[in-house]
This record gives sequence, C-alpha cells and structure tokens, in this order.
Amino acid sequence: MNPTEYDDINRLLADLLNRMRQTLGHKLVGLYLYGSLVWGDFDSDISDIDLLALTEGDLDLEEFGRLDKMHRAFLQDYPRWDDRLEIAYYSVRGLQTFKTARSPIAVISPGEPFNLKDAGYDWLINWYVVQEKGRKLYGPDFKTLIEPVSQQEFVAWVKAQVEEWREYVVHTRASRPYQAYTILTMCRALRAVETGEQVSKKAAARWAQARFPEKAGIIQKALDWREDYRNQAVEPETTYPEAVNFVEFAADFIKNK
Repeated sequence: MNPTEYDDINRLLADLLNRMRQTLGHKLVGLYLYGSLVWGDFDSDISDIDLLALTEGDLDLEEFGRLDKMHRAFLQDYPRWDDRLEIAYYSVRGLQTFKTARSPIAVISPGEPFNLKDAGYDWLINWYVVQEKGRKLYGPDFKTLIEPVSQQEFVAWVKAQVEEWREYVVHTRASRPYQAYTILTMCRALRAVETGEQVSKKAAARWAQARFPEKAGIIQKALDWREDYRNQAVEPETTYPEAVNFVEFAADFIKNK
C-alpha cells in the first residue's frame, strides 16, 4: 500500500490499518485518508494525519476500550505522531443518515484524547472532503456508502460555520497557534464560498493573499505563527485582536455574498 509519496507514512498507515483490523475484525468496513496528505501541502513537522474509519454498526464500550488501548500502544511506537492523528470511527448507518439524525462517533484528534460523542449535520464538511478528495486505504468506494453531499450543501454549511466563529474566536485568546488556525480556516472558507472547493490551509492562504491584498500581511503572519508553533516566548493576547478582526472581515464578506 503506497497511498502517499512518503515511505515512512505509508508504513505507518499500513501498520495502523493492520492494528485496526486486528482490533475490530469484520466490523471495520473501510478506512479513508483525507487532508493535506491527499490534496498536497503536507508538512511533516506540523501537519496532521486525517483518517475516517467506517464501521458496521456503532462501537460499543468494549470495542471503544480496545481501540483506546490500541491507540496508546500505537503512539508509543510512533511518538512523533502523538497529538497529530485525527481519526474518526463512524458507522455506515451514521454516514447514510447524518443529514437528519445524530449517531455516535469516536474521535481522537490533536488536543483531544480518544472519546465518544455524537455527530450529525455538523460533520458535513468533513464528509464532503472525503467524498470529493478522500483516498481509500481499505474497503469499498466511499461514494457508494455516503448519502451524497452537494456542492451547494457544502458551501451553505461553510457560510453557517463562519458566522459561528464570530463568537467562537474568543477561545483563541490564549493561543497564538490557535489564532493562526482560525485565520487560515477563514481563508479556506473564503475560498470555498467563492469557488466551491475545499483546499489546504496553505493553498487557501496564498489564494486569499492574492484575492484580498489588503489582508496579505495578517495572512502571512498566520502562516508564520503556524510554523512557529513551538515558540513559548509569545504573548497571544497581543495578537488576539488581529484574529478577531480577520474573523469579522471574513464573516462580513461571506454574509454579503
């Protein structure tokens, strides 16, 4: 299996898939890779690995516990990827009914330990990206399993999510990397609304710098802050207003489209 151009990551993915199959057996229906490893601009120092694992039915607590144990052992063997894996376990039924119902989902992601919650329409962007650009590692073609998501549905939900960022941006006050993430997410949203396409953070940033030259400076800062995420000698309170201003700019622009 060589789903990416990186030999070390291909080996990691093959090992992870093998462990998933050993843990879940026939309950694992499929595994799909998406994110920067698929659409480009992957940075081995800071990018995450994004995966969707589809299951036959919801996970029970015993299966969740086995997966949690597997993830802990996996990250002991691959410590470089600790806090850089984003994996969602979701049932095929959930994928087929998410527009009208919520279903259990098990998630491990940066800053979030493996946990159970529920997912519905709020995960539409993720599923749209897998539908359009995901790469099958195991199982059937993803498009044969999902309730299709139209481009119009995708763009409408991006617009709704951007509006919510007006209030949610306050959570970035104490973290400059999170402020960078927010600004780059707004770049993605602006690009999506204008073109109907989801692209990498870096590609969206370059597009937004050309499209909104008056904002090129703050966008470049966000790219720099993202690269400098290990730097603890920063004062995020001083840069927080810039993140707020960019969210307001993006939300106002999109609202008036």
